[in-house]
Amino acid sequence: MSGWESQIHSLIATYGYWVIGGIVALESMGIPLPGETTLVAAAIYAGSTARLDISLIISFAAAGAVVGDNAGFWLGRRIGLPLLIRYGHYILLTPARVKLGQYLFLCHGGKVVFFGRFVALLRVLAAFLAGANCMAFPKFFLFNAIGGVIWSIVFGVGGYLLGEQIHVLMGPAGAVGFVSFVILVTWLTLFVRRHEARLQAEAEQALPGLP
Repeated sequence: MSGWESQIHSLIATYGYWVIGGIVALESMGIPLPGETTLVAAAIYAGSTARLDISLIISFAAAGAVVGDNAGFWLGRRIGLPLLIRYGHYILLTPARVKLGQYLFLCHGGKVVFFGRFVALLRVLAAFLAGANCMAFPKFFLFNAIGGVIWSIVFGVGGYLLGEQIHVLMGPAGAVGFVSFVILVTWLTLFVRRHEARLQAEAEQALPGLP
């Protein structure tokens, strides 16, 4: 067990369910904390000691995921979009490209929010990006809640039933998820560059006016 995992176990033993929900919520807001590791560690602790209830672990993790993602979404809406509009040209994000990002989230934002819950980097960024790209909040909330609940059940039950053996599965699964994410982002970047003019025209038609 690493030093960080040992600290997580100590926090869980001392503060119980609240530290699980808190760490997951902060990670979901955009702070790079080990939310998934905390959930799994708590589930393993519950399975090996019976001092915590796995159903409450899953409930607190799911609640933390939903609350944190909602906070990240509104931070993205309030702060992220103005920053993109004001400073985006420094990274080649013209107003047309900002609108294109909004259009892509309009079409595919639900998939990003749902599957992002299962990929480490996206888990931290997805909610903020959804807010910054003006994804409709009801749609965001739906996919966010479904993703958060399923993620909590999968890793909570997995840690509870498999114990430390879940780390054997999480390593390859995490690597596959990360590689898939890189491949998807690369493909999407190339696709958008190749069809940028057409996509920008579609974005303007779907979202007329300023971004």
